[in-house]
Amino acid sequence: MTAAISIRPGREEDLRDLQEIERAAGRPFRELGMDLVADDAPPALAVLRRFRRGGGLWVAAAVPDDRPVAYALVEPVDGNAHIEQISVHPDHARQRIGQALIEHVAKCAEAAGIPAVTLSTFTRVPWNAPYYERLGFRALEQRELTPGLLRIREEEALAGLDRWPRVCMRRPLTAH
Repeated sequence: MTAAISIRPGREEDLRDLQEIERAAGRPFRELGMDLVADDAPPALAVLRRFRRGGGLWVAAAVPDDRPVAYALVEPVDGNAHIEQISVHPDHARQRIGQALIEHVAKCAEAAGIPAVTLSTFTRVPWNAPYYERLGFRALEQRELTPGLLRIREEEALAGLDRWPRVCMRRPLTAH
């Protein structure tokens, strides 16, 4: 079942709601013993503004009240559309909202002539790598990582995220 949502560019008035979505979306990680992830601070307003200004902030908003329930941060990395973050409020989980956001990102990227969508994620979290595989992403081997993806993985390691297995994934777009 897909919830009644609209996907639109993020707006300034959404930013604090997005931070709350991020805090709430982190809580389920605690159940997996991933307190570092659960306690991670949401993106700073300046970061969200940078993505918004760059056209890489997409919001899934409930219809008809237009209140954000999920969001995606997307930026170009080595010629691909890289999903830096995608978060769905747990109250709206299992409604295919994350999938709708990913499909929207893929459609926009394909229309722009971008060959693929990439992301990095945890391998053993059910709503991470296994979920993305069902949506057409494939885990990349180390030798397939582009310079930008290597940089992202280095930053994640410095942030302590490598305490749990992680992987970069890629979804080719149909026109390429």
